[in-house]
Amino acid sequence: MEKTRATLRYLQIAPRKVRAVGDLIKGLPVDQAEAQLIHMTRRPSVSLLKLLRSAMANAKNSGHSTSSLVVESVRVDGGPMLKRYLPRARGMATPIQKKMSHVTLILAEAKEGKAPRFTIVKKKKAKKVEGDRPRTPKVASPKHDREATKTSEVPVTGKDGGLLKRVFTRRSNMGS
Repeated sequence: MEKTRATLRYLQIAPRKVRAVGDLIKGLPVDQAEAQLIHMTRRPSVSLLKLLRSAMANAKNSGHSTSSLVVESVRVDGGPMLKRYLPRARGMATPIQKKMSHVTLILAEAKEGKAPRFTIVKKKKAKKVEGDRPRTPKVASPKHDREATKTSEVPVTGKDGGLLKRVFTRRSNMGS
């Protein structure tokens, strides 16, 4: 059983945050892991999705079927830290550590050949043609629209004018 790996170095996200996302996809089939990362809103998911797709491409180039692959492990190590300082009161400074991560993703072939639960369809970008763009009508200047807005008022119904009158009355007109 041959393994495929892909590495991502100097990712400017703290290792703790990347590990939290990496642990979610560990042990999943490749298509399920990809779906998890696509729908996740956390920032490391974008980088891990690119890394997963890179590992899938590596496996495809080495002759493996991508449908039978499983995420065996996601290893996240700390990279170098950028050390910065934030000015504080009384001439002091607070240290800031901008942490980086090194990520290694390893794919292996599944022991059992299960059918995939779903397939991910990637949309292809279509080229834009200038003639296809819908034209927007030109809007008249505000000076000419004043007469049109005066005549189109919203009718108010009910005994005391209803909800609209209560919402849109000025504070000075309300009997306090």
